[in-house]
Amino acid sequence: MSVISDKNEMSETPDAGFLSSHQAHEQRPARVIPGLPALAIAIAVLAVGIVLLSSSGSSSALLIVGIVLTVAASVALLGVVVVKPNESRVLILFGRYIGTMTEAGLWWVNPFTTFARETISLRVRNFQGERIKVNDSSGNPIEIAAVVVWRVTDTAKAVFDVEDFGQFVVVQSEAAVRHLASEYPYDDYKEESISLRGHADEVRGSLQAELQARLQTAGIEVLETRLTHLAYAAEIAEVMLRRQQAEAILAARKTMVMGAVGLVQMALAQLADSDLIELDPERKAAMVSNLMVVLSGDHAPTPVINTGSLYT
Repeated sequence: MSVISDKNEMSETPDAGFLSSHQAHEQRPARVIPGLPALAIAIAVLAVGIVLLSSSGSSSALLIVGIVLTVAASVALLGVVVVKPNESRVLILFGRYIGTMTEAGLWWVNPFTTFARETISLRVRNFQGERIKVNDSSGNPIEIAAVVVWRVTDTAKAVFDVEDFGQFVVVQSEAAVRHLASEYPYDDYKEESISLRGHADEVRGSLQAELQARLQTAGIEVLETRLTHLAYAAEIAEVMLRRQQAEAILAARKTMVMGAVGLVQMALAQLADSDLIELDPERKAAMVSNLMVVLSGDHAPTPVINTGSLYT
C-alpha cells in the first residue's frame, strides 16, 4: 500500500480504485458466544482437572485425564475476551481475518486467535494539522491549517488495507488541505467567485468531501473539517493588507455615491412636485453639484450664505 505524498500530484483525489494491487477487505461480525457461561464451564473443568491430578496417585488413567482437562480448560480460558464500549477487537486465525467484535461485554471466541487480536478504538478523534505554506489559485502564498474530526467505521480496512491508519489520516489531510488551497483564491476579488476567506461553508464542505474520498480506503468516516488558520504569508501580508484597505475604501465610496445620487434624485423630484421653485438646467446642475459634494464628502460641509443671485 503506497500513500500519496508527492505534493506535485495532489490535485487528483483517490477513488475506489486506489487499492488496485489487491482486494479491499470488508468488516464482518465475528462468531462469539456469551463469555460468562463459557468462563464458568472452563473454570469448572479446570477445577476437575486439578482434582484429578492431585488424587491420581499411581493411576495413570486419572493422571492423563487430569492433564487433558487442565490443558483444555487453560486453552479455553484464553478465548475469554472483554470488549469495552466504543472499542472493537479484530480477530485473525492462522493469518485469516475471521471477523470483528464490536459489542461491549464479556465474550468467548476461538482461543487460537489470542496472539492475533487487534484492538481498534471506535471513538471520535481529532487531528489538528500543522500550518503549511501553499499558493492559492491566484498564485499568492498563504498559510493554512485545518482540524479534522474522524472515526474508524470499518476495522478490516483500517487494519489490513493501510499500513498505519493514524498516519494515513495525517498525510491525506495535509494533501487535501494543499489541494483545497490551490483550488480557490484567498479573497473574492471577482464577483460570485468562491474564496477561502469569504465562503467558509462551501470551502469546508469541499474539504470534507475530498478528505472523505481519500480516507474511504482506510475505512474512516470524516465527521467534520474546519479551517483553523488562514492568512497571507508574511512576505506579502503587508502588501495584501493595503490592497484590502484600498478595496474597502473603494467599496465604501461606491456605496456613498450611490446613496448620494438617490438622495439628489429624490430632492429634485420633491422640489419639482411642490412647485416651490422652478429650476432651469443650469440651476439644477449647480444644485446637483452642491448636493453631491455635501453628501459624498469626507468632512462635514461649511455652510455659506449666498447673498447674491446664482448668476452673479
